[in-house]
Amino acid sequence: MGKKKVAIVVGSKNDIPYLDGAKEILEDFGVEYEIFVLSAHRTLDETISFAKEAESKGFGVIIACAGMAAHLPGVIAAKTTLPVIGVPLPTSEIKGIDALLAIAQMPSGVPVGTMAIGKAGVKNAALFSISILAISDEELREKLKKFREELK
Repeated sequence: MGKKKVAIVVGSKNDIPYLDGAKEILEDFGVEYEIFVLSAHRTLDETISFAKEAESKGFGVIIACAGMAAHLPGVIAAKTTLPVIGVPLPTSEIKGIDALLAIAQMPSGVPVGTMAIGKAGVKNAALFSISILAISDEELREKLKKFREELK
């Protein structure tokens, strides 16, 4: 089926500006991605459909960014076996601490990898996605090695 894509899901169109760093990283690595606006609360049926169909649509990793109650990453993880990386967003009065706890405290059996709050977390989620995809993509693995060398 070719190279796997990354799905980036946000709970609100207002969250899209947080994605700039991830988009830049994925583009620099030549990794195709798509952005979806879905909600575990407002569009639950569409979110479940997305999660169930993601693998068959060529996605290899899902980044799910959410603020406040942050159920989005967990709902997606419950309906797919693809790796789900949760990124808490600082959209609440307590600047994302609530989202961090909601994402990190998943029950046993339904894991969600959890990144830092906000823009740094979104960038790291993109890099972690690349690491996951690089397991079965030698060209991507070499790009990642070069990137890491250049960090030194």
